[in-house]
Amino acid sequence: MKQIKTISTIILLVVIAGCGGDKQSIITVDVTKSYPKKELILQDFMDVEYIPLETTDEFLTQGVVEAVGSEYLLVKNRINDGDIFIFDRKTGKGVRKINRKGQGPEEYENISGRMVFDETNGEMFVKSSKKMLIYDLDGYFKRSFLSSHTDIFDYDKDNLIGYDMSDYYKRGEDRKKAYHVILSKQDGSTTREIFIPFETIHTPIVRKAAGSAFTGEFSQIIPNQGKWILADASSDTLYTYSQNNKLNPFLVRTPSTYVMNPEIYLSIMALTDSYIFMKTVKNDFDFETGRGFNLNALMYDRKENSIFEYTVYNGDYTEKKTLSSFMWWPYNHAIAASVILESYQLVEDYKKGILKGKLKDIASTMDAEDNPVIMLVKQKK
Repeated sequence: MKQIKTISTIILLVVIAGCGGDKQSIITVDVTKSYPKKELILQDFMDVEYIPLETTDEFLTQGVVEAVGSEYLLVKNRINDGDIFIFDRKTGKGVRKINRKGQGPEEYENISGRMVFDETNGEMFVKSSKKMLIYDLDGYFKRSFLSSHTDIFDYDKDNLIGYDMSDYYKRGEDRKKAYHVILSKQDGSTTREIFIPFETIHTPIVRKAAGSAFTGEFSQIIPNQGKWILADASSDTLYTYSQNNKLNPFLVRTPSTYVMNPEIYLSIMALTDSYIFMKTVKNDFDFETGRGFNLNALMYDRKENSIFEYTVYNGDYTEKKTLSSFMWWPYNHAIAASVILESYQLVEDYKKGILKGKLKDIASTMDAEDNPVIMLVKQKK
């Protein structure tokens, strides 16, 4: 596919917010500004689903949600023990526990990056370093292929969408290929290339005498209710992408990363009908302390056409209960985030009398040592 040439000025054209027809407003975000603060109640703009995970001797988990289907949740632990738990989404009951960790050709050394659940074909895609292993829901190995992709999502019956990181360390070099790609579920081959317009690779990497470091906090692909938001650290513009292969400017960050030192990158965490949740990451790392890549959370209010720093609260508490500003991590076009609600905390909050609604009912039956409750944050229907 012929590479799209760099577009340096078109994304700066002013498109008046609120225009009718097919025109799409382009949002501009100055990552150096301080923005006013705003408080939000989650249930005011999103639907919430609570799933208490069944607790048995076999099903003991820390509750890290890897994938969400209409019938099942795929869950793992924070520790690298290789356990994959399948829970019934409606009831929270354990369905199956799978562990294929090992050194063999049909096994994964670790689970790196988020798993993909292909509900249509009944398959799980498990990324392990530079390899993708595919299993059925009983844990039987089906096939594998090499993969250098991250931010991988289910795209359609036959394909995934992902970001190719194979040139991630070639900062300062000219780009030679597309990094956003549609890839085959069967063998990982490229079905379609999607060229984000830029010429020079400009990834968030810090190189010093002590070595190099990069952050995993930059999201290159975000599902957006049937479309996709695509970002690349090498481009100051984020784009919408639809399945008819159309790429349109959506948001531009300023100043350009090419004139900043250190750079501040911007990516989107989640989109709703009312808000766009974003994060910035500063391209700075201290090798002595092991700290850096500082994050900041921002929110664009679609109705007010304004940007804010924000705090979001769980409306199923009678007092202000803060949720992390960085909880947003979409699983698909419907599920914008998951939150682990620890059982001991829910039991304590129930005794304090500060829970209400469905969450109060669930906590009333729990023990402090039970598996956590998973809160799924869903796009409103």
